[in-house]
Amino acid sequence: MLAYLFVILAVAIRVLAGTGTFATHGFTPVGASLLFFGSRMPRKYFWMPVVLLIGSDVFLNYQVYHQPLTWDQTIVWAWYAGACGLGMLLANRVKPLYVAGAALSSSVSFFLISNFAVWTAGYIGYPKTVAGLSAAYVAAIPFFQRGLASDLFFSAMFFGLGALASSVIRTTRHGDVVA
Repeated sequence: MLAYLFVILAVAIRVLAGTGTFATHGFTPVGASLLFFGSRMPRKYFWMPVVLLIGSDVFLNYQVYHQPLTWDQTIVWAWYAGACGLGMLLANRVKPLYVAGAALSSSVSFFLISNFAVWTAGYIGYPKTVAGLSAAYVAAIPFFQRGLASDLFFSAMFFGLGALASSVIRTTRHGDVVA
């Protein structure tokens, strides 16, 4: 249940930030929610958070930003599923170092993949050279810093809450009193 709750929270924060309700400056729980979902849910359900996030992309593009969808967004959509897959590696291995490593991997992979897609698509105007690709990555560093910080923070929070919830459930099932 927490896996669904965290994805819905991530989508809501993303949409509210995109509509200007409040500013997150790229500090969102999207990556962490996908990692957590992937660690807790069977692979056959990975389509659920992917569809919800695609829906938020479509809504924001058409209703808020008044921009058409572009082919490079499909790369990000594939990354959503990949982040769930990365979360699968954490199933039954939820330890702080593993969670931090997955959060770091999630941030780095999103940075590399999404910025490569933007550069390849050519919508922003970086030249199709190594220097152009480098410029695209350098321009995205501030977003990467916030993404990394949010992935680490929310992963610690989500997996910590998940461990706490599991502990409480185990304790109450064994008949112990929870104080």
